[in-house]
Amino acid sequence: MYLNFYHLKEEPFRLTPDPKFLQLAEPHRNALMLLAQGVIGRKGLMLFSGPIGTGKTTVLNGLLSVLARSYPQRTLPTALIVNPRLSPEELLETLLFEFEVPRTFNSKPCRIAALQGLMFAASKDGGTCLIIVDEAHLLTVDVLEEVRLLMNADSYREKLLQVVLCGQPELTDLLRHPALRAVRQRVAVRATLRELSPSEARMYITERLRIAGLEKAVPFTSSAFDKLYEYTGGVPRLINLVSDTCLAVGCETGRTQIGEDIVEEAAMRHELESTAVAGKKANLSILPTYGASPSAKTPNRSEL
Repeated sequence: MYLNFYHLKEEPFRLTPDPKFLQLAEPHRNALMLLAQGVIGRKGLMLFSGPIGTGKTTVLNGLLSVLARSYPQRTLPTALIVNPRLSPEELLETLLFEFEVPRTFNSKPCRIAALQGLMFAASKDGGTCLIIVDEAHLLTVDVLEEVRLLMNADSYREKLLQVVLCGQPELTDLLRHPALRAVRQRVAVRATLRELSPSEARMYITERLRIAGLEKAVPFTSSAFDKLYEYTGGVPRLINLVSDTCLAVGCETGRTQIGEDIVEEAAMRHELESTAVAGKKANLSILPTYGASPSAKTPNRSEL
């Protein structure tokens, strides 16, 4: 373990979405603010998307922490769905389980009535019901339509059910399906994440080290930061992977300062390719084949 070697109290680059390590770079700060305001303002349906590894689940956990401070106990019944490969019937069963509603209902109308009763009760107590669907780009058209129908239980004053659909950019494409026109029109809040910039990535690493207990100078050199960004492209999940391995390699070799060579060793262990090399390969792949016309046809044996 490298904790004692670098005088840390805990691992700074765990892949678990711990809100404690939520580093609020601009995209994460904006997304968290939009989602929190959307739930508190009873906006209804919210869309939260971003590329793989940019920290969507971490923001969702941060959102739950913010909302826990904004609502009295039990006035924000919350259902968190992390495996959205469900049928409409399975969705209702999952919601009843997540909302801790006794599942003694044998028919769909009874299940829906129980969920609506929970919504009205929460509203009466000054709260609201919240559904968060992670990996929402995997939802089917039928399940999304079921979610829309559940949201029809609005009062004349406010929306009783708040829904956050969180997923990869394909989620936006999914909602363009002709059958989901009514769902698409209900989206009141759109929040997106992106990769971190070089300066944001440097701050991300530094802040996580500080939160983990680092009191001395940051062990990464300036050139190591640049090299690390070259291999990760500013994707937080990859930054965590490479940074953690850098500290492990530094500890193994007795190096208190992380240089470019250690970053390259860490990237190699994770089979990562630098963006510079990847860019050169991409450019080579689109170069024309010289000495032959693009439209030239290779003659077959009968034409020779």
